[in-house]
Amino acid sequence: MEPDYTRKFSIRYEKDPEIKEVLTSVYSSLQEKGYNPINQIVGYILSEDPTYITNYNNARALIRKLDRDELLQELVKQYLRD
Repeated sequence: MEPDYTRKFSIRYEKDPEIKEVLTSVYSSLQEKGYNPINQIVGYILSEDPTYITNYNNARALIRKLDRDELLQELVKQYLRD
C-alpha cells in the first residue's frame, strides 16, 4: 500500500551556474559534431547512458559530473520560469 503523504525533494541551488555552463558546452559539442543536441541530452537523462553524449571537447566527462536529479530540477525550473 502506498503512503498517503507527499515526499519533499530538495536540492542545493549553488550548482545552478555549473549546470548551465556544462549543458551549454555539451550542447555546443553535440551540435558541432552534427547531432541533434536536444535528442541526445534527453536520451542521456532518461537512460543515464553516457554514450548519448560525444567525447568531443570532453563533453561526456563534463555531463557525467552533474547529478541527474539536479540537472532535471534545473531544466524544469528554467522551463517554468519562461
